[in-house]
Amino acid sequence: MQKRKWIKLFFAIYILIVIKVIIFKYPYQDMLALAASWQRGVVWQGLGTANFMPFKTIKMYIDYAYKLNSVENLAGNVLVFVPFGFLFPMVGRDGERFFVMFLNVFVFVLGIEIFQLFSAFGAFDVDDILLNCLGASLGFVIYKLLCLVRKRREKR
Repeated sequence: MQKRKWIKLFFAIYILIVIKVIIFKYPYQDMLALAASWQRGVVWQGLGTANFMPFKTIKMYIDYAYKLNSVENLAGNVLVFVPFGFLFPMVGRDGERFFVMFLNVFVFVLGIEIFQLFSAFGAFDVDDILLNCLGASLGFVIYKLLCLVRKRREKR
């Protein structure tokens, strides 16, 4: 199998793991019970608990860092998407452009957040979108830096 096919397979597995960890994080029986109790009110409940104000959750985690597991939440939201930014450019040529990678991660994360908003399998938080996209951007920068190092080595 070609290297690019292995990377595509690894990227697909990574995406499935992200979906499992973020959306389907609860035990199977709890998710079934949640799905069985779903009704129109769940949407209103999701809207009531959603955070649409940028930096609100981030500020709360910083302000109450001594009480909450702030570092884990903030770093986790960033780190979980670093592989996206690193692997996406290796999957296809178009992915080597930052805008293409960023648009893809934004749509993917927005889809997850909207699903959480309407399903009660989590809570919508605009700060999650910001932190996840930051993580993918960091992964992209790492990818580009490694490409630069490799090119310099090849010149020698």
